[in-house]
Amino acid sequence: MTAFPKPADLIPHRAPFLLLDEITALEPGEKIQATWRLTGEEDFFAGHFPGRPTLPGVLMVESLAQAGACSVLSVPEFADKLPLFGGADKIKFRRQVVPGETLTLTVEMLSLRGRAGKGIGKAHVGTELACQAEILFILVDS
Repeated sequence: MTAFPKPADLIPHRAPFLLLDEITALEPGEKIQATWRLTGEEDFFAGHFPGRPTLPGVLMVESLAQAGACSVLSVPEFADKLPLFGGADKIKFRRQVVPGETLTLTVEMLSLRGRAGKGIGKAHVGTELACQAEILFILVDS
């Protein structure tokens, strides 16, 4: 079994805004698979929505961006950079995500040139697609 780095070893995010629990597959700068387990204890569930907790879609997109950042920052030449969100296109939400579910996040890089890149991310719960988006980013000195 291959050991992969922990998300916190690659990206600067920390609780409560580190939205990845584990990297389960990694091809540096090309592809990544990670998980985010939603326990129901996350603060945002209390207000989104009371009595019917639902993961905010924008946090699904952010979790995809964090996974993509892990892939990019695992490339030695980019390891000391700070990835910034440049935008998101073609976002589609397909199902609600609720406490107790685990998101499997996959990001495949479409381009990575100089200090910018683009990837396509998908978030699944089991075999069901919850969200997909094209993620745009730039890399700056940290």
